[in-house]
Amino acid sequence: MTDLCLHIAPGACSRVPLIALETIGVPFRTQVMRFKKGEHKSPQFKNLNPSGKIPVLVVNGTPIPQNVAILIWLSKTYPQANLLPESNSSLVQAQVMSALVRFSADLHPLVTRIRMPHFFCDLEGASQRVVDMATVNISEQLQQIEADLLRQPWILGDHWSVIDAYLHWVWFRITGAGFDPVPFPAITAHYSRTLEMPAVQRAISRENDAEALLQSEGLMPRF
Repeated sequence: MTDLCLHIAPGACSRVPLIALETIGVPFRTQVMRFKKGEHKSPQFKNLNPSGKIPVLVVNGTPIPQNVAILIWLSKTYPQANLLPESNSSLVQAQVMSALVRFSADLHPLVTRIRMPHFFCDLEGASQRVVDMATVNISEQLQQIEADLLRQPWILGDHWSVIDAYLHWVWFRITGAGFDPVPFPAITAHYSRTLEMPAVQRAISRENDAEALLQSEGLMPRF
């Protein structure tokens, strides 16, 4: 049996591969990262991911950092879960990868600026400017996704993919920071559909357990 351990934090982007693993249904463990203790800066964790970030999926002792790499590995290793559509066309494969990387490279950094502006500018009063600019940019990014979801239930069409899990997390994070959902009814409906999925519910339950653990230790970070 393959030993799988996913390093997570409640509310963090580790929810995306967490949903993927719950969708697959194979046994796996989670390791809760204690950022307030500086575990992400420890030599042990830097050996897993030199960037000092989560998620990291450890497979039989071998680490896979970065969401895109984790999701692609899971998709290839467990094709029965249909995390990403398969195709013999290299062009179609590139389009799917483009849609996935768009979330990690374009939308994800804007989420971070909205939720943690102090990481990008520590000048007094400047954090709100970071949030405001990121909010404008992510609104522009979401317009095409909104248009797509007005004519189809999922990002890639009629079938759910793990890219929908990424949008779920993006929407969860920005609306939790006060982003106005009203101009995006299709994305709002998409988020509601994902919340009905058993795999998403199990992932959120694991996150809730992780949050309760960190709260009991006085180590719940501000994300």
